[in-house]
Amino acid sequence: MTIPKQIVDTIDANAQRWTSLSLDIGAHPELGHEEYRSSALLAEELERHGFAVERGVLGLPTAFIATYDSGKPGATAAFLCEYDALPEIGHACGHHIIGVMGIAAAVGLKAVIDQTGGSIRVYGTPAEETKGAKVTMSQAGLFDDCSFALMAHPYHTYEKSGQSLAMDAIQFEFSGKTAHAAANPHEGINALDAVLLLFNALNALRQQVRSDARIHGIIDAGGQAPNIIPDYASAKFYFRSAQRAYTNELTAKAIRCAEGAALQTGCTLKTNAYEFSYDELLTNETLSELFSANLVEGGIPSSAITSGKDNGSLDLGNVSVRCPAIHPYIQVVDEPYQLHTTEFRDAAMQDRAMQGLIFGAKILASTAYDVCADPSLLARVRSEFEEKRI
Repeated sequence: MTIPKQIVDTIDANAQRWTSLSLDIGAHPELGHEEYRSSALLAEELERHGFAVERGVLGLPTAFIATYDSGKPGATAAFLCEYDALPEIGHACGHHIIGVMGIAAAVGLKAVIDQTGGSIRVYGTPAEETKGAKVTMSQAGLFDDCSFALMAHPYHTYEKSGQSLAMDAIQFEFSGKTAHAAANPHEGINALDAVLLLFNALNALRQQVRSDARIHGIIDAGGQAPNIIPDYASAKFYFRSAQRAYTNELTAKAIRCAEGAALQTGCTLKTNAYEFSYDELLTNETLSELFSANLVEGGIPSSAITSGKDNGSLDLGNVSVRCPAIHPYIQVVDEPYQLHTTEFRDAAMQDRAMQGLIFGAKILASTAYDVCADPSLLARVRSEFEEKRI
């Protein structure tokens, strides 16, 4: 399919402004749910281009929804923006690119939406790295009436939207009784022993889990001094797998392991979800194929577009069970730098990365246009979504 000239011209006309905005956000990293500056910059830019912006959505101060309605019937196209940074290493996941790419794609689509009909929504979604707002928004039904949702992630290659892992984040807190470890150890109840027993039990459990399962954790509290029996100890774990149902099963088994550790030591146990649970990403292959076709139309050889499998977890997964969605990767650096590294962070602030941002926005907008302009494509997207959700 041909990328509409109006989309290309609109994005090119604003390219310098948007790359400056991305670099500004990149130079001022903010942690999840603290992205006051970044959120405001993105919302103000959308208002500048004629979008109506609702700030503080669902009581989340850095979340927003921006809307433009053509006034004609048609699809509701959603673009998702992320703009939170990582502790200490800043925008090493490239969210300063994702946020601006989303608004650039939305403005590009706005140039043609009055012709196709339908409406555009831009969701400002804080804290993807921790308590992702897409979870809260999904639970509130804010994506249920979207025809589809698009975003693209910066990377060192072009990669098709794949499958992420469903994830639960569970903290295990054991409470015992303190005592002098040499003088009267028999009077103590060792909470750290319970944590160690939990680790051993989970290490044994790993032998009997599916190959797509992941169990990894840390001890975040383990006592104060060697001669004091710890009366409190805590461990935090992630439990992941390719399906939500199996992740639920895995987490339930882990909790039983913890209950066994508490029983063996005489401790009491408290568990809590210290971060939101993420569902697996259900890639809509119809949308994914359109995105790849637009990459080729934009000059990327099909041989350069790989099929990936995201072994991490995304709050976009929670969106993908509510409406059709994709999460492809756009090349913004030429060296094989991995995400969440200082090397990727630094490279993602260079001219090459900004070129990738603008190119990615054009591809996102063009993919949305294809669906908005062709009711048969929209029907295919929806049909696939309904089949996968069953």
